[in-house]
Amino acid sequence: MNGILIAYRLRTPHDPNVASALVKRLYGQNTSSQGGKYRYRRKGLLDEISSVRLIRGVIIVEKKNKKKILELLKEFDAEVYVREVILIRKDLKALGVE
Repeated sequence: MNGILIAYRLRTPHDPNVASALVKRLYGQNTSSQGGKYRYRRKGLLDEISSVRLIRGVIIVEKKNKKKILELLKEFDAEVYVREVILIRKDLKALGVE
């Protein structure tokens, strides 16, 4: 089975606040309030989509989820590279396909 490899980075120079906002929207964020008394998770797009994070800025998703990821990256004017890849057994398990 094939998957989609998406590599991205923000164009330089970029505002650190923009980079932080992208990471929060894509990966989510663990957060707390009142000095750590309450802890919760703000979900990101990849919490809803099964994915494999290879290294910073490189993820693998199923073909059906490609459009959602690319739309979010376009909002942040990210430089994006997309390739179709053959998934190995480990990737299939992580994506919940096998």
